[in-house]
Amino acid sequence: MKKMMNTPSPLYARIQELGIKIPKASAPAASYVMASHVGNIVHLSGHIAKKSTQVWVGKLGLNMTTEEGKLAARSVAIDLLATLEKHLGDLDLVKRIIKITSLVNSTQEFTEQHLVTNGCSDLMVEVFGDAGKHARSAFGVAQLPLGACVEIELIAEIKDFI
Repeated sequence: MKKMMNTPSPLYARIQELGIKIPKASAPAASYVMASHVGNIVHLSGHIAKKSTQVWVGKLGLNMTTEEGKLAARSVAIDLLATLEKHLGDLDLVKRIIKITSLVNSTQEFTEQHLVTNGCSDLMVEVFGDAGKHARSAFGVAQLPLGACVEIELIAEIKDFI
């Protein structure tokens, strides 16, 4: 974590209490950036689920359960925090989470994309409290890059950016 004080801020203390270890932020895999902001709005590129640093491959309704998908979405949420922290230098600059868009690699019959996405949404509320409550969309898709089971993008409002 970026905070190098004797006492972490309440936000970083909550992250510690939740047992979350913010990993090194991912690098873009092509010609794009992981985060971009205009004014006080930050857009994060889609992040795919990873398990032990490897792409979390699977298709909901075929070889993954809703609970496994929810864990995958939670792992994406942690990676989104890492990107926010790298871009801003400090998660305390996040004013609120505005929107999450979730793409769930799923069979045509699978209808629990919203429950999978709860893995990300719930973590944002656990970390940011009421400021983590957001609008969202959850879509079922036929395939995601590298066979990933979940991809999520995020929009956040930030405090004054330095």
